Amino acid sequence: MKNQTTASPVRTTSNLVNGLDVDLIRSAINGITTDPAQAATNWRVSTRWMGGARSDTRVTSFGIGGQNVSKDFTLEVDEPLELAGTNRYANPQEYLLTALNACMVVGYVAGCALEGIEVEDLRIEAEGDIDLRSFLGLDASIKPGYDEIRYTVYLKAQATPAQLEKVHDVVCRTSPNRFTIAQPVSLETRLVLG
Repeated sequence: MKNQTTASPVRTTSNLVNGLDVDLIRSAINGITTDPAQAATNWRVSTRWMGGARSDTRVTSFGIGGQNVSKDFTLEVDEPLELAGTNRYANPQEYLLTALNACMVVGYVAGCALEGIEVEDLRIEAEGDIDLRSFLGLDASIKPGYDEIRYTVYLKAQATPAQLEKVHDVVCRTSPNRFTIAQPVSLETRLVLG
């Protein structure tokens, strides 16, 4: 990844569908088709404990096509009162489900935009169950996470059912967060003491 930092591109197009710049999307597709190295991305965050069950996650940049792009966001995380938190912010599980839904929302909106379909309404509801006995060290035979996540997509658009099923199929096959949650992913860890 090059060490060059850039700002996000300024949008000046009038070819907007669903609030997305279709020309920019097509330009990115064409650029990546010509130079696959432009498809390389790198996402990173830094999370710091803030006391109790609280943590703040800083997002300061990401990488795309060999460029480093500056960002400036803080995601505040907490736990509900019942899990020793203050209930001031969403908890990690709610952020996980949010990340799944938000990634798919982008897929539906962009997929529809590329097909010239204007989305009237889009909502995804997701849920899952976790048995806390493993997390609390009470029963090692129980998985510490989800066995399944259930979600329902509510999509209203001026399109045929077949057109919307096509977009749905593409999202199910190509959403990065859906893929990551649905497939085993390698995790590398390092512990730095001191």
